[in-house]
Amino acid sequence: MLDAIIKAYNEAVFETDKDAAFEVVAQALAAGMTPEDIVFNVVIPAVEEMMSHITKDPDANLAQHFMTAQIASAVTEKMLEKFQHPPETIGQLVIGTAFGDLHSLGKRIVIGCLKAMMVNVIDLGVNVPAERFVDEAIKHNAQVIGISAMMVHSAIGEEGCRKVRRILRERGLEDRFRIVVGGAPYRFDEQLYKVVGADGWAADAVNGAKVIVDMIREVKAL
Repeated sequence: MLDAIIKAYNEAVFETDKDAAFEVVAQALAAGMTPEDIVFNVVIPAVEEMMSHITKDPDANLAQHFMTAQIASAVTEKMLEKFQHPPETIGQLVIGTAFGDLHSLGKRIVIGCLKAMMVNVIDLGVNVPAERFVDEAIKHNAQVIGISAMMVHSAIGEEGCRKVRRILRERGLEDRFRIVVGGAPYRFDEQLYKVVGADGWAADAVNGAKVIVDMIREVKAL
């Protein structure tokens, strides 16, 4: 039965058909699968497969990956309501678009993937001041600060990642958090993340989720 459910769910996701995906989930529940099984054996593997696919094909359809992430997030949130015991989250992330930048699509894909992978995400929105990134990371006991920038001026500007790094240094918090950046400027210059003071970057939103999960685990292991 599990193989059939996985196949049907993956087909629905590939077609970006949210209603069909939820119908598959409803049938799985009716057949006796637990919400936990659906999340950990159906949804998360589908997200991981998407990550693998986009790694092999960087030009893969962005809209399709956006819908896949959103479907995964929506299904996971619905199943979490039915868990017998609240699941343990991998960790916490605060994420937002850098000050002076109003783009959000890439960030929303990252969030969808991470929610499906049991990461607690605090979305700060767009045009986020550097101080707020740090204050919210402290408030929510996050391990990682994610900063999206789709424009060069917001990526390299003094109100973006550079200032977040400076604030962490001034407050003696550099060992407590990792900074991950993403967006078009970093694809054009793969060393730019170092210039602005980040700890890591990803070429796309899907792989950004993987980088963030790895860094959360790194921080928690300290």
